[in-house]
Amino acid sequence: MMKKRCGVIKTYKEWCMPKIVSNALELLDKEIPKYKDKIKYVHLCFSTDPFMYNQSQVSDLSLKIIEKLNANKIRCTVLTKGVLPQELCNRNGFSKNNEYGITLVSLDENFRRAYEPNSANFRDRIDSLKYLHRKGFKTWVSMEPYPTPNLIKQDLNEILEAVSFADKIVFGRLNYNVKSSEFKYTKEFYNSLAASVIKFCRKNKISYHIKQGTQIINKKP
Repeated sequence: MMKKRCGVIKTYKEWCMPKIVSNALELLDKEIPKYKDKIKYVHLCFSTDPFMYNQSQVSDLSLKIIEKLNANKIRCTVLTKGVLPQELCNRNGFSKNNEYGITLVSLDENFRRAYEPNSANFRDRIDSLKYLHRKGFKTWVSMEPYPTPNLIKQDLNEILEAVSFADKIVFGRLNYNVKSSEFKYTKEFYNSLAASVIKFCRKNKISYHIKQGTQIINKKP
């Protein structure tokens, strides 16, 4: 919706066709010397997917970008709905300070096919994240946007248990969805789930972040 509103694309079909920035590495060579001392980290990324599922050209370029940034002592954080490649720990140049994450809001494959078409299945995402975790890398999970019960009825604790090895969990509500907005008990639902995430993370010594607007606490008069 954002890209269409800004005139970058015209149709959803066009949005589904990835476009490579062919001179991305050359741009990095120019920009790293300018901003190296100001950069805390580089995130890949919110407006696209660095390890887009079944798009090897995208993944290969992302690996080269991460490697180049790490070689300049710039750490990276990564978020994907694809599969994190094992090359991230098998090749030279990748930093142990990087943080690798997956989006995971369900374990139901029917839901994934409906709401995250063309993405990797949930089990493959989890397995790729667990592999990097076992190799000593920092891992995190984005449980956002988490769906309301009128979209899918599921057990949050089951999802949390599936990624209990992760170093950090980020939890956030679903916005900008017509069906979700029809759910009458949104405030109570997300308040309850946010509390469950906090309790689970504290028990398992996992860092956590509840996205702004997810947990609404009434202020005392």
